[in-house]
Amino acid sequence: MKGARWLVLGGAVAGFLGVLGLHRPGASGALAPGPAGSAGPGAAAAGPPGTVTGPVENYGYGELATRVAISHGRITGVSVPVLKTAEQFSQELASRSIPVLRHEVLAAQSARIQAVSGATYTSEAYAQSVQAALDKAHFR
Repeated sequence: MKGARWLVLGGAVAGFLGVLGLHRPGASGALAPGPAGSAGPGAAAAGPPGTVTGPVENYGYGELATRVAISHGRITGVSVPVLKTAEQFSQELASRSIPVLRHEVLAAQSARIQAVSGATYTSEAYAQSVQAALDKAHFR
């Protein structure tokens, strides 16, 4: 029985290390922090109104990219022009979580949003793509 305990402990440690390996370096509890010194929600955007597309983000269960619409210094819309998932469950999870994430971005006027429970990787990829789009648009 002593050998079984070591196997269980070894399996737990290996699983824990595997989970840690899935996380990106520098990830913390907050999603996609803005650049240092950036202004808060409602701050004016530099440049003309329009749309800007963030990069395709790979997130373990697929990939996605976001397109952000900005008008008069506000985020007015977020869409997902690229969404490829590994399997049907991931597709269903993304279809349920993306509207929630869109609402979060519009409410926060930022990519600093809470992850959707059960869709952490999708949430992180979404926030990273939105933040990159906002950076491209010089939105502050």
